[in-house]
Amino acid sequence: MRLSLRQLSVSCVALTGLLAVSAHAQSAPASSSESQVKKLSKSSAPVRKKSSAGNGLSSSVLGQFTGGTEEISVTSHSVSSTGVTNRTPGGGLMPHQTAPRSQSGITRDFIAKQAPSSNITSLVADLPGVTVSSQDPFGMTGDHLQVRGLNETQMGYLFEGAPLADPINYAPYTSTLIDSENLGSVTVSQGSPDLNAPFYNAVGGQITATALNPSHKAGGFLDLGGGSYSYNKEFIRLDTGDIGNSGVRGYVSFSHTSYDNGARGPGGLLRYHLDSKFVKEWGDGNSISAIFSYNKQSATSWRSPTKAQWDQYGVGFSYDKHFTPGDSRYYKLNQQNLNQQLVVLPMHFTLADNLHLHVSPYYVHQFGPSLGGENIPASGGYFGTQQYGDLNVGTPVNGSILTSSRDPWNQKTGGLNVSADWRLSKSNTFSFGWWYAYTTHEELSDFRPVYADGSGWSGDVIRVGGKILTGYDLNFMQQVNTLFIADTQKLLNDKLTLSAGFRVAMVSRQGTNLVPGADPYKMQGNYFEPLPQFSASYMITPKDQIYINGTTSFRAPESVEAYSQIFDPNASHATMQPQSLKPEYSISEEIGYRHQGNFYNFSMSLFNINLTNHQVTSTGYIPNTNMMVASPINIGGQTSRGVQAEFGLARWHHFSPYLSGQFLHSTFDNNFNTGSGYLPTAGKIAVQAPKFTGAIGLNYDDGRFFGNFDLRYVDTQYTTFMNDEQMPAYVTSNITLGYRMKSFSYLKHPQIQLNLTNIGDNHYRSGSSYTANAHPHVTSTGAIAAGSAPVYYVGGVFAAMVSISSGF
Repeated sequence: MRLSLRQLSVSCVALTGLLAVSAHAQSAPASSSESQVKKLSKSSAPVRKKSSAGNGLSSSVLGQFTGGTEEISVTSHSVSSTGVTNRTPGGGLMPHQTAPRSQSGITRDFIAKQAPSSNITSLVADLPGVTVSSQDPFGMTGDHLQVRGLNETQMGYLFEGAPLADPINYAPYTSTLIDSENLGSVTVSQGSPDLNAPFYNAVGGQITATALNPSHKAGGFLDLGGGSYSYNKEFIRLDTGDIGNSGVRGYVSFSHTSYDNGARGPGGLLRYHLDSKFVKEWGDGNSISAIFSYNKQSATSWRSPTKAQWDQYGVGFSYDKHFTPGDSRYYKLNQQNLNQQLVVLPMHFTLADNLHLHVSPYYVHQFGPSLGGENIPASGGYFGTQQYGDLNVGTPVNGSILTSSRDPWNQKTGGLNVSADWRLSKSNTFSFGWWYAYTTHEELSDFRPVYADGSGWSGDVIRVGGKILTGYDLNFMQQVNTLFIADTQKLLNDKLTLSAGFRVAMVSRQGTNLVPGADPYKMQGNYFEPLPQFSASYMITPKDQIYINGTTSFRAPESVEAYSQIFDPNASHATMQPQSLKPEYSISEEIGYRHQGNFYNFSMSLFNINLTNHQVTSTGYIPNTNMMVASPINIGGQTSRGVQAEFGLARWHHFSPYLSGQFLHSTFDNNFNTGSGYLPTAGKIAVQAPKFTGAIGLNYDDGRFFGNFDLRYVDTQYTTFMNDEQMPAYVTSNITLGYRMKSFSYLKHPQIQLNLTNIGDNHYRSGSSYTANAHPHVTSTGAIAAGSAPVYYVGGVFAAMVSISSGF
């Protein structure tokens, strides 16, 4: 591990400062908020407010009848306008869990004290076994994470009961889903998804996020922030409160966020976001929620270095700030746009005392474009496999034309998830359900000429013979059907819970590529997978639980590129070929123990995961371009074994410490087929599988002064299948300091908050793409497998953010 003296000293100074602030605060007179905290701390068990509309989730077969975390609206039991209650052990990092599997979570007690720009992925970085590869210090871009040797595309992302990750390449795009000010809770299930969860990729587990419930009182919340690199965010939420006697309440919020890339180069990010949630409740357990979100986001692409480029340029490896003719690395030509509209309507009905129905229709529209600079031949280039003549556009430089290569992908998904719980007797419940989803995907790339003065790149597209010059003209369609049944039996005075279920998933895909010479012109994929699950849980005492489970899950091949060729005007043949990929399949076993008491929470689990047809996602540049695509690689089998644990202390003298850690041993089971022979990868350590990861958190909150400190360690990771290149271990730490004022006039609990990220300004590589080998190796046939250098994500540098917020 490379830990600089500056990194260590700054972390220690920050922690000492937090303790000093707390000591001063304890001598200050107690505010009304502090009194509320003291009253709450005397309660031996928190009083929870049930609301079926609070999470909008169908019941999970794993633990569905042992209770679960119930959401609290932002004003219930709060000591602040941000929704902090100071009731979750570990400073909001260890909420109550009952599912018979590894499961961790975060609540408003933690979320509200993080940077207001944080997304769902960046917020779960302290949880056991979770490694987040950040790219900016504000936690907005990049949803790259690893859990037990698997990445984000192998995790199921559930938001308010709907699967809202990209249904084809499985990227979660969590910054487009919700503002952190509206985020109620996040739960990470390491290793296994819910049996009834609407996924066909979740071999690594499940991440479930819920929005805050609307307040019963009319009002609102305002948050204004600024900081390093011209960072600024303006957020406002308006609550309707209960609308007459209709049983309806809701909120609407709007935010604007922007920043410059600063030390990472020219450009930056601009984001506009709208959230709304309305709830109608009546009778016993009946509710309908309506969640709407709109996101418009544009950002300069991060440039990913190889190891050699990192050693030479460090964090300064970026796109060019100034334009020169023929420069495809000009930053304005390399942009990522993430636009999304989503609607989710979770509904819950009590049809009879023993019969409950859950219905969640949803619709999501995701679209680009992505932009990358590229020089293409002015004459004699290729449209698919057909050679073209003189293009007569742009400004030729050395026989090439600089263009803006655009990928205006457009994707729409509609789905319906239905399940029912039928209590056959006091001790037995039968569950069944169906999920259907339909997705269309259109992707027609084009090229737009850039002239010598840098103009024209947003103008007319280049055409050949009246047709748009393109590298891929894709029309893709997907249908998904899943059915499940499950039965849960309680025995021994409800101490023993046995659950067994079976799910069958059916995925049908087909698409066309209209580029001249595309072979195959039409591609198809049909997958049918049976997925059994079993779990057993025993309550030794009301506070101590042991559990065991065995689960299966699968992932259909990732990305459109897995089925279609990619062409480029610089090549007479396809630069990327579709692969014959089989579905990834996992079998997981866990045994675990958790204690949840008045003073502390503790959990530990041992796990084993066996994967077949394991697909590692290698993100790389299309040859001769600045456009990156995700390419899945089948490396055969992989076995991952390990232990994870976490500990959280309830509030003690206003402090709430937290510890988490994981040991992981993950290896490849097979030699890798290069096409010309096999590389001896069997037994090698798997990529994206650090042996040790850990986090330390310390939270302080007396109702007036509050602060949060966390330190994260990630061990060395191999970035090639042959283990001939690795990414060094790294440490990062963050700190939060804040002060709440008394309510006055129309302002409720106004506060000021300072967030410092990467306080040691540690420069590090946080993640990577993966290749078979970085250096030449001899294969089983005696052929030489040429080396290919992985490219890396660069971790976010130091940044400071100040935010002022208040309810009203």
